[in-house]
Amino acid sequence: MLSLNELETKIPPPLLTIIFVILMWLASSFSASIFIPDYLRIVLFVSLCITAFSVALLGVYSFRRAKTTVNPFNPDKASSLVCTGIYRYTRNPMYLGLFIGLAGWGIYLSSAIALVFPFIFVLTINRLQIIPEERALESIFRSRYVEYKTRVRRWI
Repeated sequence: MLSLNELETKIPPPLLTIIFVILMWLASSFSASIFIPDYLRIVLFVSLCITAFSVALLGVYSFRRAKTTVNPFNPDKASSLVCTGIYRYTRNPMYLGLFIGLAGWGIYLSSAIALVFPFIFVLTINRLQIIPEERALESIFRSRYVEYKTRVRRWI
């Protein structure tokens, strides 16, 4: 059996998100629905999905512009510390985008239990991806990254 340490940076975040989408759908089919009018449910879902995509895309754009890696498997290959653009507000816009998308999916499913899963996703992605990335960035950029962490929150 693999330990959590062995799983660090091994599961692609998009795959982890798909797993959560499926788990949320399964959980919602076995739990009571919460009433959200269809028009509101659809508007919230679409709005959150657009927001999620935009936030994540801004993160990718900032990385590309800085010519650094977006590869979540090798955080130690980062060539520059990105502190501009959306990274002035969140240290993890790509993961924040995934969280927002999962929250939208939970609303679309109209399930209270499904709405718990995005928060479990946060705990999971923190442990398996963000903490190892932060270790690598601190090792590479030292005091610059420590100072950045004091200015900008991990999520929002």
